Amino acid sequence: RRAATRTMSLTPSASASLQPAKMKKDESFLGKLGGTLVRKKRAKEVSDLHEEGKNAINAPLLPSATEIHPEDTLLEENAERIMLDPTSRENPKFKDLVKVLIDWINSELEEERIIVKDLEEDCYDGQVLQKLFEKLSGRKLNVAEVTQSEIGQKQKLQTVLEAVNNTLRPHGWTLEWSVDSIHSKNLVAIVYLLVALAMHFQAPIRLPEHVTVQVVVVKKREGILQTAVVAKELTSTTEMMLGRFAERDAFDTLLDHAPDKLNVVKTSLITFVNKHLNKLNLEVTELESQFADGVYLILLMGLLEDYFVPLYNFFLTPESFEQKVHNVAFAFELMQDGGLKKPKARPEDVVNLNLKSTLRVLYNLFTNYKNSD
Repeated sequence: RRAATRTMSLTPSASASLQPAKMKKDESFLGKLGGTLVRKKRAKEVSDLHEEGKNAINAPLLPSATEIHPEDTLLEENAERIMLDPTSRENPKFKDLVKVLIDWINSELEEERIIVKDLEEDCYDGQVLQKLFEKLSGRKLNVAEVTQSEIGQKQKLQTVLEAVNNTLRPHGWTLEWSVDSIHSKNLVAIVYLLVALAMHFQAPIRLPEHVTVQVVVVKKREGILQTAVVAKELTSTTEMMLGRFAERDAFDTLLDHAPDKLNVVKTSLITFVNKHLNKLNLEVTELESQFADGVYLILLMGLLEDYFVPLYNFFLTPESFEQKVHNVAFAFELMQDGGLKKPKARPEDVVNLNLKSTLRVLYNLFTNYKNSD
């Protein structure tokens, strides 16, 4: 009985001592629960804001497949963001253009041991663009070699783009890029910039012509997101793009102002080349197309200089663009070996059926060999 009484007397005191602890535990649990609910509520508000932005952007104007990232909807007032439409990203001509530009950059920067695989990821910080511009222009830019911070990257981009813009602006290029657009990995802006550099410095590449993409433009006006789909022409024709930089000569004047006399010039040149090619039972009727693969140019040089060109030096039946460029470039070398000045035209222009380029090359031969038998 004493033991029982002792046990019973302990029960109230133990209960009394445990009561506050249980209350504290409950209060702590409720506090944590409340904090969790608040955090979840805030997270939901942010999620709802993102979702609202997405819903605003995925309006009837846009394809349902357009991929919008949350950061694309969080714009300052009067700010805008431009995104490439996913359908354009898969456009074969656009993909071909991107591949040509990547291969060109890697070829130019081979000595730097720089390998570009993705234009957006590899060009946004300014490092590749700096090296590319320095290689093309022969100028050394005063920038830090490696920058990890966002501020440092944008400062480098600012310096690089100022040099690029000062080079391109006098030649009529519309500057479709900026520090922010390049750094935000805007692929359209990056491609615009690379196309301009390639054409200005006459890169030995063939850019796909008439490449147009659809871009999604998101603007914020009075707190409301406004969207539009706009077509952007990344490349036109090779002749039009090169026309920005080529020095005008007699052929420009002839084509622009006296097209009726063009046939007279073409007839004279056809007569000249056939006088020699007929010795091999060959005949030309179309200047721009029949010299495009370089074979007739090589054979013509051999006839004019009176030597046989070994067949292993060129492609007798070229199939690819590269093989044709090789042939025309080889013909240019033979011309220089014969004492002629280096042709103003590029081999790629002749292969691309650029009439003015072909006329310049043939006229150069005509003026030097017109009295040859």
